[in-house]
Amino acid sequence: MSSPRERIINTASILFHQQGYNSTGINQIISEANVAKASFYQHFKSKEALCIAFLNARHEYWFSELLSFVAKAEHSKAKLLNAFDFIIQMNQKENFRGCSFLNILSEISKEQDDILSVIQAHKNDLRSFFEKEIGDELLSAHIYLLFESAIIESQLFKSNELVEKSKKIIDSLI
Repeated sequence: MSSPRERIINTASILFHQQGYNSTGINQIISEANVAKASFYQHFKSKEALCIAFLNARHEYWFSELLSFVAKAEHSKAKLLNAFDFIIQMNQKENFRGCSFLNILSEISKEQDDILSVIQAHKNDLRSFFEKEIGDELLSAHIYLLFESAIIESQLFKSNELVEKSKKIIDSLI
């Protein structure tokens, strides 16, 4: 059995995805995670602190999976194409959930700088990943933007069609 902290984060992950961040209340998370209110507040001082913990856990999981997925390729072009295949795999695994970071971003207020900082750090790490693989700042920015838009469009249309088209664009660019 998982720890109360893990159950809280896992429950929040599911509920934030299904209902959205703002529509998910702490009491529902406590109830569905099967923890006491005191236990929740022992681990998280607020819903915002829980959101940050969720996003940090998601970042670690997501990047670990991405790096493992692209490690199968030997050269940069193949790694880039594999990164887009990773989107397809995640779409299949998570039923076109989209980007947890952008989903949360769309719901936070301008005063929630701590959450925004975690989201920005995740996106900066992703941009760095592409820049490291490509070595060209402008081209890596282009690939990053294709990657981000492929995630959003696949979520919107519940289809990998534009992910596949993005792979063809990359194949022609590199």
